[in-house]
Amino acid sequence: MAETRLISWNVNGLRACMKKDFEKSFRQLDADVFCLQETKMQEGQLDFCPEGYKAYWNYAEKKGYSGTAVFTRREPLSVSCGLGLEEHDHEGRVIRVEFPDYYLVNVYVPNAQRELTRLDYRMTWEDAFRAYVNGLRKQKPVLVCGDLNVAHKEIDLKHPKSNRGNAGFTDEERGKMTELLDSGFIDTFRYFYPDKTDAYSWWSYMFHARENNAGWRIDYFLASQEFAPRLKDALIHPEIMGSDHCPVELVITD
Repeated sequence: MAETRLISWNVNGLRACMKKDFEKSFRQLDADVFCLQETKMQEGQLDFCPEGYKAYWNYAEKKGYSGTAVFTRREPLSVSCGLGLEEHDHEGRVIRVEFPDYYLVNVYVPNAQRELTRLDYRMTWEDAFRAYVNGLRKQKPVLVCGDLNVAHKEIDLKHPKSNRGNAGFTDEERGKMTELLDSGFIDTFRYFYPDKTDAYSWWSYMFHARENNAGWRIDYFLASQEFAPRLKDALIHPEIMGSDHCPVELVITD
């Protein structure tokens, strides 16, 4: 049976990542669809469109900030950027790609920030995003991928007790993730590996976190529940360097 391989990766600055073997990693991963977050670019700053792929970009208005991109071998029926809401569409955080049999939404969810200065905004964003993807779901199945900036359960980060209440592990953010999943979405990694520990996608650059695997799983592929029969595997690639995040992967049957 034919299958499609999808990759999601927060590159924490694509131009910087290009200097750390990004193109080699891109070829090595050999995905049919490749979604990036935190590209930190403006239009014209980088000419990267690998042979055989269509490229789609959503740039933040603020320079050197946020931004998303999608590279796909399969020609989409349509592509749109943003949620269609003025208050949320200035930071290049969402690209929706439509295929004949499903929607793919690439997202970089806002960080609540230190001192939780953006937590209130994050809560507003979460509600808007959940409404958006559930609206799409009324038309066809939906995959969501990207940096969701939350470790959902204690199993999803190395030090849950000391991090409780910190950005990415507040009760509020975790609660919104629960709401999203309860609205009809599957955390695909936990679907296949419900009890797997020490499986992380982000590590701080401080305190030798990556070499000690003191990480967080904040990068996800979510699938609407009707997608379940097509889910084949979900993977994390901690061996691939170049960012403080590593790529995550979903394999689906065609």
